[in-house]
Order: sequence, then C-alpha cells, then structure tokens
Amino acid sequence: MTKYIVKRVLRSVITMLIIITILFALLRMMPIEGYFENFDKMTEIQVQAKLNTLGLNDPLPVQLMNFYRQLLNLDLGVSNKYRIGVSINEIIAEKIPISLRLGVISLAIALTVGLTLGIVMARSTRTRFKIGDKLGTVFIVLIQAMPAAVYHILIQFAGSQSQFGKNLGLKMLFEMEDPITWILPVISLSIGNIAYYAMWLRRYMVDESNKDYIRLARAKGVPNSAISRRHVFRNAFVPLVQYIPNSILLTLMGSLYVESLYSIPGMGGLLVTAIKLQDNTLVQALVLIYAVISIAGLLFGDILMGIVDPRISFAKKEGAR
Repeated sequence: MTKYIVKRVLRSVITMLIIITILFALLRMMPIEGYFENFDKMTEIQVQAKLNTLGLNDPLPVQLMNFYRQLLNLDLGVSNKYRIGVSINEIIAEKIPISLRLGVISLAIALTVGLTLGIVMARSTRTRFKIGDKLGTVFIVLIQAMPAAVYHILIQFAGSQSQFGKNLGLKMLFEMEDPITWILPVISLSIGNIAYYAMWLRRYMVDESNKDYIRLARAKGVPNSAISRRHVFRNAFVPLVQYIPNSILLTLMGSLYVESLYSIPGMGGLLVTAIKLQDNTLVQALVLIYAVISIAGLLFGDILMGIVDPRISFAKKEGAR
C-alpha cells in the first residue's frame, strides 16, 4: 500500500508540473492588456518598462523557472485589474472559505441523500411493484439528461418564486449572514451528485445481491436487513469510492456557474469575474488552484479505495507472482 501511495503521489506531481507548464505557456499567449490596469492610457515606453519589471520580456524558459520559484514560495503574484496591486493570496484567502463551506455542505448532503436513495431503489427492485426504483429512475434520468445550467435556473426560479419558497424566505440572491439564502445554492450543487451516487449504488447493490454468496445467505435464513447492511451495501460501496473524486470535480465545475447565478462571493464567481476583466495573473492563479484540487481529489479517491477494502492489492500487477 505504501509503495502504491508513493507511486501515485509522484505521478500526481508529474501531472501537476505538466499542467503548470501548459497553463503558463497558454496564458503567455494572451493579450498583454491583462497585465495593466490602464493599458489604453500608457505609452509604449511605459508598457515595455512594466513588462520588463514583470519579467515578461525574458525568454519563456526563464519566465517558467521564475514562475516555479514563485510557486515554491507560495507567491501567486498580485492582481492587475480585479483589485489593483493586492496580493492574490490575500484575495483567495477571503474567497476560499465561502466556496469550501458551500462545497462541503453540498457533498455531505449529496452523499447522505444519494446513498439513501440508492439503497431504497436497490431494495425496491425485490418488491412486487418496484415503486421506489421506478420513481428514483425517473429522477436520475431527468437530472442526467438535463443540462446542469437548466436545472440550476429552474431551482432558483421555483424556489424563490413559489409560495412555499416565499413563506420560507428563499431569495434569488445570496446573503452571507442569512442561512436561508444558502438553501437554494446548496440544493443546486448537490442535486447532480445525488443522482450520480444513487445511480451507481443502486447498480452495484443489484449486482451484488445476485451473487451466489448472497443467495446462500438467504437460503440459510439470514434476515434481508442483515444481508443488505453487512454484505450487499458494504461490498457495493467499495467500487463507489472511486467516484467520489468525480463528484468533487462536478461540485467544482458547478460552483463556477452557481456562484455567479446567486452572486456568491466565492472562488467560482471570482474566476468568472477575473476572466471578464482579463486579469491574467488572477486567472492563472485560480486555474492552478482548481487543477491542484482536482488532482488531489483523484489521488484521494485512489488511496481511499485501498483503505476501504484492504483486500485490494496495488503493489503488484494482476497475474504477477
């Protein structure tokens, strides 16, 4: 297990270096206006002086090494347009707690509701009319077939404009100090993952319940609740662990739109604003952070899968002796 973890960490570091290099090269192809707060009012001499100060006139390999050196010092640079001259570290430190809290709450709800729905659907397949499975399948198909942007807007409009939403105090815009305004963004971020977890858990539980050892347990008179809890769910959950990083990525991607939709002052809204303003340094820092989170999520999923089921051996390839 240790050997596998070391190998995966090294592979993740190499992947991260490749992403940083590509990101750096692509952003250096962007218009230089993104490095100036008042480019239209500057003379050519002033522009070149600023580019020299930023090191942007140096050869690309030199710029890349300087960029790596900055990252090792945890220096992401300063904003050129969003908040002129302010350290990006300071800007992100203000924004990331909001996005992190929103994401953690959404993932916790998605896991709880999604796994519960998956269990209900799997058990319902053994009943006569299979009502739970049919209703759950309709929900999953609707969510999977519909573009995320569509149901985000529907949730916002229905939640804030319905009589129930008005009575509850739901609003279309987010307010940091009002917990009620967190409800719609959390639902918007979690609903896709709910369908995702329910679909895969239902599939794995149905497959597991048809295996020979489960039939033998039923033949011996073991209660269905004990079989479902101790064997079916436990073994079905192991392959589901690998999808946790995907749900993290879905939450990250969803937050880009949801935070803009509800005017949430978090990381997602910040990235959209930075792109609109063409603040190259801020865009570079935010994309880099999202890439790090994504790779860390994938690494965490691989390691977690090995921890959940110690029978899985990663040290040797299949068939090795």
